[in-house]
Amino acid sequence: MLPALSREWSLGAGGRAGLTIAVQLGFIVGTLAMAVTNLPDVFPPRTVMIASSLAGAAATGALALATHAIAPALALRFVTGLCMAGAYPPAMKLMATWFREGRGLAIGVLVGALSVGSAAPHLIRGLTDRPWRGTLLAASALAVAAAAILALFVREGPYPFPAARFDLRMAGAVFRERGPRLACFGYFGHMWELYAMWTWTAVFLAASLEARGGGAYAGMNASVAMFVAMAAGGLGCWAGGLASDRWGRTTLTITAMTLSGLCALAIGLTFGGPPWLTLAVAVAWGITIVADSPQFSTAITELSPPAYVGTALTMQTAVGFALTMISIWLVPPLADALGWRWAFAPLALGPALGVVAMARLRSLPESTKMAGGRR
Repeated sequence: MLPALSREWSLGAGGRAGLTIAVQLGFIVGTLAMAVTNLPDVFPPRTVMIASSLAGAAATGALALATHAIAPALALRFVTGLCMAGAYPPAMKLMATWFREGRGLAIGVLVGALSVGSAAPHLIRGLTDRPWRGTLLAASALAVAAAAILALFVREGPYPFPAARFDLRMAGAVFRERGPRLACFGYFGHMWELYAMWTWTAVFLAASLEARGGGAYAGMNASVAMFVAMAAGGLGCWAGGLASDRWGRTTLTITAMTLSGLCALAIGLTFGGPPWLTLAVAVAWGITIVADSPQFSTAITELSPPAYVGTALTMQTAVGFALTMISIWLVPPLADALGWRWAFAPLALGPALGVVAMARLRSLPESTKMAGGRR
């Protein structure tokens, strides 16, 4: 969508980044409001998710049908972010009510679905000549379908968390206890890298082919190649969930962040090189960059006060998404100043710091609360 919008509205790098950052900002405002009000714990998560999905579909549809300038587009993308805040953290809480054993795999499958869903617009754009407005209408229709599925088929599981009452202090509780705090720090390092990669790798892939003078990624254009790299994260989440339940949350997150950080350093070195090599690194990055994501959230469900798990998850994601605005904004000026070879390298700082946080958590007795005692 970003390349087409850039051409139609003559957007520069700042405008393109702004459209993504507006979503992140809306998500942050929404999650902070939900955390302060304890909304994910006071109301049934399914109800919050249905309302948010329908509101998000309306905002996306309005952007597709009635928007012709950057200012209203930014406002509607902000609203879309608000609605995402009512879907993602409550979904993790709801999933956790179905599992005591194997919770890491369960939430891994959920976040894997998020990865594939986030990648879908790249596939629509890469395989069809549908304009960006049509792509957004398709996304809006999918959000309505999601609300229908929630209403008809989704229920809370047999292991519900205790009922909660409004308590303003619980919004910051996740940072007062050292176990949840360190899990959050690991997540923040992960988020520094994730959304900047998801936002700018498609642009990188297209620019790499252009620098080479043309070509394709194993017969795929840059949009389809980006879909493959992002959707591969679904496999990473599934495998990461299995590994985390078997060998421990800190083991998996440390391994995944190490590998994704190395990919952040390596992918720029393939710029303008053989497309198969660039695609291979992009897919490896797509798998490893998100394989650990569900396990930070799973750790929060295991380390936080049970009645306020939804609030803790929401606060964790709010701060994590705030960091993404910085890293998303940072990549284009780095690409202009240093070239694409080095534009992604600073993203490796996040997983490096995340490894330190999770290694510290691994050394504490609180880590035995996770994954049935597996560190």
